[in-house]
Amino acid sequence: MKRQKDDLNNHSNTVATPTDSALLQLFQIHDSAFPIGSYTQSYGMETYIQEDKIRTKDDLIEFCTSFLFNNLVRSDAILIQEAYAAALKQDVDKLLELEQLCGAMKLAKESRDASVNLGRQFIRTVSPLGTDEFLAEWKERIDANSIKGHYAVLYGIYSATTGVSMHHAVMMYLYASLSGLVQNAVRAVPFGQNTGVQAINELIHPVKEAADLVSTLTIENISNNALGIELASMRHEYLFSRLFIS
Repeated sequence: MKRQKDDLNNHSNTVATPTDSALLQLFQIHDSAFPIGSYTQSYGMETYIQEDKIRTKDDLIEFCTSFLFNNLVRSDAILIQEAYAAALKQDVDKLLELEQLCGAMKLAKESRDASVNLGRQFIRTVSPLGTDEFLAEWKERIDANSIKGHYAVLYGIYSATTGVSMHHAVMMYLYASLSGLVQNAVRAVPFGQNTGVQAINELIHPVKEAADLVSTLTIENISNNALGIELASMRHEYLFSRLFIS
């Protein structure tokens, strides 16, 4: 137990082996049945589909890879990493700064709204599952509307309270984000389930590569280079018909 605590207090130890319970908790919050509404988001992908830019498995993988490296790696993933470290120190000022930064860097209104909606539903869902006082404090801030409650920041705080390693928390977030996009594409293009399975399998190595890259980055590396995807999110509300919110 002492070694586990030492690992959690060492912020450079991003690849510590999580306990079985912590790892299973991580699996639970990324299960497709976990009710936070992630299945309603396409982050501009539906616009690409309706514009006939995603028609094949290769098109889908290209979109997901671009979203992974040009958006998630240098935005949400870094915010998760920073929030995790700040939560271990219970650094409230840092977490409030990350909250504001998360909202400011999401250019499309739908992306910002998705971040807040997912975050608020996430904190409502995980709060009854544990008794961590610091996490409960953040739920109180959200209930009082003193903060927005962005998903990446809350996910980082929650991961720190469970004892899962920072590296695994980031990697699982990246994987789940792309898995959700693929499953949504299966419905929207539509693709067969086998195509979806193959696409996810081909994205596993990029996800691992992306998680390794995130561990070398800091808050100074935050940026948003996925401008085409952001513009697609902005155009999404004007589509003739929509399956998804963003």
